[in-house]
Amino acid sequence: MPQFWWVNHNQTARQEIDGQYLWSPKTESNGARSEFYKNMRRATPGDLVMSFFDQAIRYVGRVTEFAFTAPKPAEFKETGSYWNQEGWLLPVFWTPLVPPVRPKALIDVLGPHLPTKYSPINPNSGSGNQKAYLASVSPEVFQTIVDRAAFDRTALARGGANSLTFEVVNELLEDAVERWINEDLTLEDTVKKSVIQARRGQGKFRANVETIERSCRLTGVTNPSLLIASHITPWRLCSSAQERLDGMNGLLLTPDADHLFDRGFISFGDDGEVLVSSRVDKTDLQRLGFEQLAMQRFGFAEAPSVWRTGAFSPSQQSYLTHHRADVFVA
Repeated sequence: MPQFWWVNHNQTARQEIDGQYLWSPKTESNGARSEFYKNMRRATPGDLVMSFFDQAIRYVGRVTEFAFTAPKPAEFKETGSYWNQEGWLLPVFWTPLVPPVRPKALIDVLGPHLPTKYSPINPNSGSGNQKAYLASVSPEVFQTIVDRAAFDRTALARGGANSLTFEVVNELLEDAVERWINEDLTLEDTVKKSVIQARRGQGKFRANVETIERSCRLTGVTNPSLLIASHITPWRLCSSAQERLDGMNGLLLTPDADHLFDRGFISFGDDGEVLVSSRVDKTDLQRLGFEQLAMQRFGFAEAPSVWRTGAFSPSQQSYLTHHRADVFVA
């Protein structure tokens, strides 16, 4: 069963609807963790979202991917100038709700079904709650709204499958970083070339990783032709050329293991413990050949209590801390 969400995005609704996503900072401006921002990572592909702005629910969306770290969208311009520049991007395919539904007109019906904590609107007045962004709501709230209007359910079910994947959005973000690197007058041309090659796990970065890692941490494969040099802190999120080339910021992984790690479906503890996302489907892990991961994730009796691959160095641990916090889909 899908989860149901309600987003208040009066300031950024047009950009997010047109771009088919939601974006939030990771924390409030004072550094406090917001439950509404945490919900960005709790949303799951297939969940349904209602878009509230200008005092009405005007769109219904379907989450198409798990959220991932991304810079504040350029199209926001000066909107939210006090927000942190790094946040969560959640791909959502939107379809119009016709006619728009005004919650204030339904507050007597909606009020009893709204959350007692972290509600998107006031259960008495129907006005949007300050600081509320992405809020979890009950199926009753969703149904109360959509019963008053119509949306294209077929388009919602099918749309966005090819255009809103993590890979597509990640490629766009990395293209923007590459353009910035090419325009950086403080970097020598040889450094630019090495940093751009590192985007694909090639060149100096791969050579640096190979001085530290000898095999895939998951499979034990040692043949270099079967291994990818993967960044721990993703290339697009590194803060400097040095980080993008640092061998301590890399692992050698087989392609399937690289995808699981890059997308945040697995991570590693500092002691080498393999961490498996609670969002990963057991059957998919088995189909990929990671039977041991599937057994560990779902607590099968025959699985080892903890799967460790060997401890990481202090320098690697620093990057893994970032991966667990900002990439791993917990």
